[in-house]
Amino acid sequence: MPDDSTGKPRFKSKTSFKGGGGKGRFQSGARGGYRPGGQASGRPHRGGGPPEVMDDGIVRLFGFHPVEAALGNPDRVLKRMWATENAAHRLAEAIALRGLTPEPVTPRDLDRMLGADTVHQGLLLETELLPEPELADLAEAAADGGPLILLDQVTDPHNAGAILRSAAAFGASGVITTRRHSAPLNGTLAKSASGALELVKIAQVQNLARAMSELRNAGVTVLGLDGTATAAIEDEPFDGAVAIVLGAEGKGLRQLTADSCDRLVRITTADDLRSLNVSNAAAVALHTALVRRNRR
Repeated sequence: MPDDSTGKPRFKSKTSFKGGGGKGRFQSGARGGYRPGGQASGRPHRGGGPPEVMDDGIVRLFGFHPVEAALGNPDRVLKRMWATENAAHRLAEAIALRGLTPEPVTPRDLDRMLGADTVHQGLLLETELLPEPELADLAEAAADGGPLILLDQVTDPHNAGAILRSAAAFGASGVITTRRHSAPLNGTLAKSASGALELVKIAQVQNLARAMSELRNAGVTVLGLDGTATAAIEDEPFDGAVAIVLGAEGKGLRQLTADSCDRLVRITTADDLRSLNVSNAAAVALHTALVRRNRR
């Protein structure tokens, strides 16, 4: 691995790659037409539609914990906010610190903007996407901290959000996802993450296998979770920088992804039921790594 004069690993490229992958094995498989609000009168937009990242890079966050966390994140660029009187009162200090003036709305207004089934708790915040870290930065963080989590086309935002919560709780050094065929970093995911979207560094790459190669060249040991593996994750020493790869819901790791790992490991279970929900598998793996590191 080439080093620069500082002794740190040198990367050949940034996190944008081309390519794809095939089918594969796995342990953890089981299973948003809106434009920025506001008319000339200042009333909220009535368009409705699912809460996705908009084409202009604007993200809509809703719910108390995601909005509170975004207000407290200095890296999050805030654009516009709507709040009911009660919700604005609850977050008055955080809102004032960011210099925002929320536009008053009723719960029914937000139902029309976000959909009647959205648990918005009287809050809607439009923001820019968070800046992405470089792979080199994540590899360096993993050398002294918790594992990286790599998600191989995990598309369910609820699973992805739950994984972010586990990543924050158990000290993961970051999360890497594919730029396509992955859960968007939107309000639905942020609600499931309950604030963890603001706490965990996330990089998106075009080609996961190539990103894994970059990490391995930087000295990161890449483990793939696979229910058919013979090695157990509990036996891993978790010395140095480690990345744990989890496959998509149902189909698991793609073949190219599995082949790009240093080795495949499984989570030991009590019986023949080897398949865990991907978010549960991530939580178990990260907790296992934390316990092993703490015992050193």
